[in-house]
Amino acid sequence: MAFSGPIEDRLLIRELMDTHAHGVMTRDPEIWGSIWAEDAFWDLPEYPDLGGFDGKAAIVGAWVESMKVYGLDEMSKPMVYFMQPGAIEVEGDKARAVAYTIEIYDDPATGKRTRTTGRYDDELEKRQGRWLFTRRAYRSILNDT
Repeated sequence: MAFSGPIEDRLLIRELMDTHAHGVMTRDPEIWGSIWAEDAFWDLPEYPDLGGFDGKAAIVGAWVESMKVYGLDEMSKPMVYFMQPGAIEVEGDKARAVAYTIEIYDDPATGKRTRTTGRYDDELEKRQGRWLFTRRAYRSILNDT
């Protein structure tokens, strides 16, 4: 997988990734939720108790709940979160992408400062002229406390 397809579409997809990160850093569900299609699926295979979430409402609701326990300095600050594309392939109104994350937060179970690098494998569609994530699968690559 590489970078292919119209540069304008790849830029718009990159902006979705940036919007995801900005939503996390500001803890804003409206911003964070704006990246998802109504019928999207958020897959979290490393969290068997969660599994995945079907539909934008369920995805945003789950994220809002998680943001209540993931932050810094006893939740007085948001987690530090960055996202970087590794690949974006656009074919017509469909795209696939890989994005890598860097997250710094206080682990809610231990209270220890944690640095996590993760990977999203994404599917997107351009609907009514706008790119949206239709499926995102997240896995952590490295956790460091």
